[in-house]
Amino acid sequence: MYSPQFTITNKLLKTIGIIEAAKEVIENSPLVPAWEAKFREDALVRTVHHGTHIEGNELNLTEAEKVLAGAKIVGRERDIQEVLNYRSVLKYIETFGEGEFTEEALKRMHELTVRRILPDETVGVYRKTQVVVKNSQTGEVTFRPPPAVEVPFLMTDFLRWLTTTSAEDVHTALKAAIAHYEIVRIHPFLDGNGRVARALATLVLFRDGYDVKRFFALEEHYDREPLAYYESLQSVGKLGGNLTGWLEYFSEGLAIELSRIKDKVKALSTDLKIKKSFGGQQMALTERQIKIVEFIQENGFLQNKTFFELFPMVSEDTVLRELKDLLGKGIVKKEGTTKGARYVLRT
Repeated sequence: MYSPQFTITNKLLKTIGIIEAAKEVIENSPLVPAWEAKFREDALVRTVHHGTHIEGNELNLTEAEKVLAGAKIVGRERDIQEVLNYRSVLKYIETFGEGEFTEEALKRMHELTVRRILPDETVGVYRKTQVVVKNSQTGEVTFRPPPAVEVPFLMTDFLRWLTTTSAEDVHTALKAAIAHYEIVRIHPFLDGNGRVARALATLVLFRDGYDVKRFFALEEHYDREPLAYYESLQSVGKLGGNLTGWLEYFSEGLAIELSRIKDKVKALSTDLKIKKSFGGQQMALTERQIKIVEFIQENGFLQNKTFFELFPMVSEDTVLRELKDLLGKGIVKKEGTTKGARYVLRT
């Protein structure tokens, strides 16, 4: 039976801790429904754009967003179809629920990914010929997947592991990373394997309790530095099948993306709490002021001696000006008059 090889390193433990902490904040922060919908729509657009762009799709983010909104744009027909297809894959993932990771489900994802792009006889079916992955610039063969005759056995064996492995056995983030890699390694389809691999990783996260309100887009992390992404995938083969480096890369990407979303959610939640405290009145706060309010919420108070800790590159006078504005708006109040004075939230 398939059994992944990896070691739990300090780096993995650290990134998993960051993932868990960010997940907790995002899932428990109060956001109005309109903001939640906006976050989900933004994540969908980013996932679709970056998930296809990394494969050579020439549409930019704005063009992809217009296509998803139903607008007509000038672009290659294949590029437009790829964007529409990947949205269909994500919609399928969102409605998957607690279904099993079956070959039928995976083939359906492939069908949605490549319909109207590949010949009908290759859509949703395992490849029957040998393929290779070449460097687009040099033409050098960089990866040779297993022979086509082995694909059905390898897929059955892997999906059995994926179905029977629980979060208690392997953390969900690592399970998703392993699923991503195995689809890339086996390369079960003639084309579209990268998109299916990334989609399956997302499905594993969603199905096993890590949808995190569907606010994140892992594909943006890969597309930002595609060379690092591909080198990390290729490192597994060079290390005799050891997945540790790839798992570190994948979990770090998820940690970065969730931390970024966490910061945005916290800022919005802070703004919402302030509005509630002041009868729904709009309060225009700067980023520094939001950070000050968050610090006081988490620590109870703010003192002059902690200014540098909070804003290491900002002068004390600048921080005091931000505080003076918060005092004027009635959001914080000052207790004491010396250097030991404390700023607390006004209740």
